[in-house]
Amino acid sequence: MTTHPELEAEQAYIDSAYGCLDAARQRVLSMREEVSDGQGGTFQNRFERDVVWEQVGIRLRQLELGERSLVFGRVDTEPTDDGGATYYIGRISVADESANPVVVDWRAPVAESFYRATGLEPLGLRRRRHFATRGQVLLDIDDELFGSATRALDEGHVQGHGALIAALEDSRSGKLSDIVGTIQAEQDRIIRSELPGVLIVQGGPGTGKTVVALHRAAFLLYAHRFPLEGQGVLVVGPNRVFLSYIEQVLPSLGEAGVQIATLADLVPHVRVSGRDPVDVGRVKGDISMIKVIRRAVRDRQRPLRETLRVPYGIQRLTLTVDGSRRIIDSVRRRVRLHNLGRRHVEDLFFEALHASSRNDDTLETVRHRLRRDPLIVEALERMWPILTPAEFLNDLYGSRGLLRSAGENVIGDDWKLLHREREHDPNRIVFTADDVPVLDEALELLGPRPRHKEADLIRTYGHIVVDEAQDLSPMSLRMLDRRSLNGSMTIVGDMAQATGAWPHDDWESLLEFLPDRRAPRREELTVGYRVPGPIMDLAARVLTLAAPDLAPPTSIRHSGDAPVFVTASVESLGAELSRAVRNEITAVGSGNIAVIAPDSMVGEIDNMLSAGGVAHGGATRQGLDQQVTIVPVSLAKGLELDSVIVVEPKRILDEQKRGAQSLYVALTRSTKRLVVIHTGVLPTVLAD
Repeated sequence: MTTHPELEAEQAYIDSAYGCLDAARQRVLSMREEVSDGQGGTFQNRFERDVVWEQVGIRLRQLELGERSLVFGRVDTEPTDDGGATYYIGRISVADESANPVVVDWRAPVAESFYRATGLEPLGLRRRRHFATRGQVLLDIDDELFGSATRALDEGHVQGHGALIAALEDSRSGKLSDIVGTIQAEQDRIIRSELPGVLIVQGGPGTGKTVVALHRAAFLLYAHRFPLEGQGVLVVGPNRVFLSYIEQVLPSLGEAGVQIATLADLVPHVRVSGRDPVDVGRVKGDISMIKVIRRAVRDRQRPLRETLRVPYGIQRLTLTVDGSRRIIDSVRRRVRLHNLGRRHVEDLFFEALHASSRNDDTLETVRHRLRRDPLIVEALERMWPILTPAEFLNDLYGSRGLLRSAGENVIGDDWKLLHREREHDPNRIVFTADDVPVLDEALELLGPRPRHKEADLIRTYGHIVVDEAQDLSPMSLRMLDRRSLNGSMTIVGDMAQATGAWPHDDWESLLEFLPDRRAPRREELTVGYRVPGPIMDLAARVLTLAAPDLAPPTSIRHSGDAPVFVTASVESLGAELSRAVRNEITAVGSGNIAVIAPDSMVGEIDNMLSAGGVAHGGATRQGLDQQVTIVPVSLAKGLELDSVIVVEPKRILDEQKRGAQSLYVALTRSTKRLVVIHTGVLPTVLAD
């Protein structure tokens, strides 16, 4: 193999850049040593010390690359009167001792041409150079020349062919990697799009929409450090498996301050596990639940059943039913948030008791003597209880009477689908993912509890990135809208992969529930980088069922292994599956393999592989941490693996609520190889 003539010189430059990085790290460490860590000094001194330590820690984390490469490319501009310029593009900016730039941050404006230049629009470049590196070691160089003599070499939109293909063909680790060295022009345009408003990004399988969304979060923090660093950036994913899969991308780009969460993580003090049946999930996700919850909160503001008579010395203080009703009506007019109304109820409650007294004790004396009386506590809890969202929803779901009162005139008989047994131990209350937006609506209406205001407040963010948004219900979208400080969002998804209880047919139905302070902007990722052509051709057949109005992504990897179909009997399925897994281990070496199956078969598949002596794991909150992983099709979205074995495609079509979309997801997770194992007849769409 021919070695690039400048390989040695470029390796020397990279070594020099690492030397500057080490020097920068030492300078930051010296700053930390100069700041006393003692406990003495004035409050101002201690405050300043803490600020410096925090900033030093942030900078040290930015300078810590681990095994990730610092430099991945270079651009040379066309000569001008002042001569041409050369810039090395890397993960973070690095300067020498004289503050001269050695490496330019990939997000800087001068680096834009590295990602966007084409033969037709060279953007002032004479040459673009991609580095293939492993850590600090330069393995190869991929050059692209610009100008009329070389224009024919780059009529398309893909840059750095060699570097890109090498990155795509690397084995997967079970964690998503950044694409900072191989960002393509259409991806870069989205990443650098302006901050304000809602940006919708439609992208088919393998187009890089997830990594584009994450790189956009990193770019926005770089380009709009103020105010976003203070306001915060939130990245929302569909489940914990997905979050575990993507969690290392932003730190690898030098941004560790972004909050990555599922919707369930955004509601405090609740435990969430699993999902509801589809019909129940649709009820909980419908926007009419707003009115149900509002009525249910109002139902917890109740007059007394009978006149309250409280012993007080030789007399009894009283509050009539009508008096309690007047108190409730008065407080309802005065406050918007339920929990904040409790103090007003107590004030009026004790005023009424004091007014019924026949001695000269002051109001405060009456209040102090009676506030812990069991009769008083019980009366106040009936009239206006302090509630957490979990307590409120546990009570509501556990009472047919409360559900009927709140829901019958709003959702008809569907209120019956919400009923479940009330959990008497608060520590054992567990909700489903479909309950989360309902809990959040309750949190919005209940408001913070006294003495828990900070913990109960709903935090807002300067920018929110939402991945796999096509499955979000109206209530889930309302929950995100509530957390948007200024209407700035990046919404990413693929309508062809809408598989949830609340799938949307188009982006218009989703935008209806998002901020509308500015007209939404739309982008589409059209080039498929992950899925090889032969696999995408097969998946495109299913796309005609899943989303007939959408065109499949254009795969840049035209070659690759053709999908393999294995026919098995019911009795031999386990043996054939075990054999297929072993074949794939041989084929992909250290690469990752997923066995994607209908949700109903996961336990059965686990037993089959165990019986076949195949070491494997399951998709967990920690992600895909073994080479072979069984993945229920409902959790496959967003993942990418070297090899995928899809089991029983007909059962996926028949059993999943949106079977065609689920099968499309399953068939498009692989970067290299695909095996389809089936018993009986293949679905017609795959039979050819």
